[in-house]
Amino acid sequence: MPFANLDGRSIEYAAILGDAASRSTIVFLHEGLGSVTLWRDFPTKVAHRLGMPGLVYSRFGYGRSDGLPAKRTPRFMHEEALDVLPRLLDRFGIDRPLLVGHSDGASIALIHAAMSGRPVRGLVCLAPHVFVEPVCVESIARIRETYRTTDLRQRLVKYHARVDDAFLGWADIWLEPAFLAWSIEDLIGRIDVPMLLIQGRDDEYGTLAQLDRIEARAKAPTSRLVLDNCGHSPHRDQEAAVIDAIVAFASEVA
Repeated sequence: MPFANLDGRSIEYAAILGDAASRSTIVFLHEGLGSVTLWRDFPTKVAHRLGMPGLVYSRFGYGRSDGLPAKRTPRFMHEEALDVLPRLLDRFGIDRPLLVGHSDGASIALIHAAMSGRPVRGLVCLAPHVFVEPVCVESIARIRETYRTTDLRQRLVKYHARVDDAFLGWADIWLEPAFLAWSIEDLIGRIDVPMLLIQGRDDEYGTLAQLDRIEARAKAPTSRLVLDNCGHSPHRDQEAAVIDAIVAFASEVA
């Protein structure tokens, strides 16, 4: 897997070739325990269906990227959206991307579109978080205990070179009392590009209230897809339906 250099630090990425005539790139932002590898072949399938080039990367602390530079704060998603992502887009010369984010990655996409001042073609948000729900905190607390008491840590080493950065960096900030008040609802009205919101009915980390609150605040066009027999990872649980929805959405915003 190749690496990009951001101010002397390495970030793992994968580039997907697209149609030379395409005027936009699709950029994939992974979940709180994700990486380039853990997306599997979903980004390639989406990009090839659209004929668009794609960029997939592992945030610092994840995959084979360099580790976290410091302990995370409640603003960690803002820092990703407004510092790391813009520098990465500049590094690859990407303008007006279509952002596809999952979970924390969807929240980062929303923040970027609302606050960065940079053009975005549209947003696809898979299981986004815009506020902290008890069900999310409870699920993270359970999996944190699993990480402590089972072989989960060892199993994650396969995907993350700095596994404690990846897992504890994610779980511990979400479980911080100060994080319970985290919300980006007030940013939604600043977004001026179309949004596709996708969530499973069986999502163990969030309810449909997340989508409701986005739609209640949105001024830009929004559409939603709610999937049965689907948990927190719609692109894995209902891959075909999610790809079809993204392709239809991207064709409209193009």
